[in-house]
Amino acid sequence: MRQDISFRSNGRQLLGHLYLPDQLAEGERLPAVVVVGPASSTKGQVPAIYSRRLSELGYAAIAFDHTSYGESEGTPRTDEDPFTKIEDIKSAATFLVHRPEVDATRIAAVGVCAGGGYAPAAAVADRRIKAVAAVSALPDLRSTVMAAGDWRAIMGAAQGSRESYEATGRATYVPFLADGQLDPWRENGKKFYLTERNQDPNWRNQTLLWSYDKMIQFSALDAVELLAPTPLLVIAGDQAETLGQSQALYAKAQQPKELFLIEGGTHFDFYDLPEYLTPALAKIDTFLKHHL
Repeated sequence: MRQDISFRSNGRQLLGHLYLPDQLAEGERLPAVVVVGPASSTKGQVPAIYSRRLSELGYAAIAFDHTSYGESEGTPRTDEDPFTKIEDIKSAATFLVHRPEVDATRIAAVGVCAGGGYAPAAAVADRRIKAVAAVSALPDLRSTVMAAGDWRAIMGAAQGSRESYEATGRATYVPFLADGQLDPWRENGKKFYLTERNQDPNWRNQTLLWSYDKMIQFSALDAVELLAPTPLLVIAGDQAETLGQSQALYAKAQQPKELFLIEGGTHFDFYDLPEYLTPALAKIDTFLKHHL
């Protein structure tokens, strides 16, 4: 069962969907999950896939467009701002607290890719989130940006785009996935985002250029040791291009924590492929049933 919902975050209206089990007893209050997608994602992609499957397992789950993405408010568009996204997660938790179907004492967050960094970072401050699962986590955006090339030149371009926007009102964008041959990780990303596997027509293959000067300031590794005693589950494929980042997140966190590797999986396999999604969600279900 899917319901259209909206809530406000930092004064902006965010649109999303609340997924509930098809059979819901009158007065029943469910454990709930805020699903946080990858960088650039919109609600009809990974958040919808995970939310739908979680509702089938008996959870209330929310998938939403972050500020400046999809159908939500915010300009300039497609601003990959980790700090705004973290505030959006807190606002989603506030929305869930007031839903009659939700047990406000049993709220969790599940994050995929960059969401696997945003979710634990939000839960460090927001103790209403009682458990966190990170799947194919990309929590260290600072190192990701720095590995992309001459990061100082990237920062210069980002600042130039800010000045241009102030002068002209026109935002400067770069492709999220560029044309031409990319590294194997991004080539695998094309197989999701640029094919029929991407189910959301509201997704745009673009990132606001000055997002990069925000991303370089963010690494969930800086604060994840403060997450405890909130439990953390880290799930990754043992062939994932981002396995090192998932392992770093696990290593930095304090107990209670768990690292769960799935044989053969690469980073993008956990976005939607049933042979990897199913065991990942089974593990998440076991984890949440134990901790919520």
